[in-house]
Amino acid sequence: MACAAREVAVCASFTDGALSALHAIGRRRTLHAGQVLIWAGDPSSVCANLVSGVLKVVREDLDGRTQIVGLLFPGDFVGELFVEQASETVIALVDADLCLYSRRALEPALTAQPGAEALLLRQAMGTLTEARRWMLMLGRRHAPEKVAAFLLDMHRRLGTGDQVELPMGRGAVGEILGLTIETVSRQMTALKSAGLIALPGGRQVRLLDPAGLARIAG
Repeated sequence: MACAAREVAVCASFTDGALSALHAIGRRRTLHAGQVLIWAGDPSSVCANLVSGVLKVVREDLDGRTQIVGLLFPGDFVGELFVEQASETVIALVDADLCLYSRRALEPALTAQPGAEALLLRQAMGTLTEARRWMLMLGRRHAPEKVAAFLLDMHRRLGTGDQVELPMGRGAVGEILGLTIETVSRQMTALKSAGLIALPGGRQVRLLDPAGLARIAG
């Protein structure tokens, strides 16, 4: 099966021969929305490349409350290498397709492949940058700020031209932002009425005034 994320995933650094060896230790897996791939606290046994769909990364606070601390998109690396225990829970936000690997089989394959470790380091640094951006977005106090920042972030990650197709429905957007689906719908309608976005249909969103959205997002 062809990999839609081949050019941006960690395997992009592999030669054809090494890629065949990588395929030999991997397998494709589909997760349905709500299925858990990795539980925090469990042995860190699997890693993956995300081919399609969106995963949410969840962390539990000291008081037992759970919080989404990030999203993973096609091409992102999933899981933690060189650790024995998973620190975060990873759940499919929407249906997702992955290339799944045993962590213990993948680690020596990456170590032996020139360029793979450097690519992983760049991805790790990128993940830290995304996490900081994510926490800033969620730290906004008001619903208009959160929704505007979310649309800008989705456009940055997934947009083409002035348009982005959201990979999740408004209920999932509300879960991500800590808002009700009704609040998300009201905010989207308000942004449309203000001439900042257009809603052509389905999950399509056109950003008519990104600068205006950025001002609302703060």
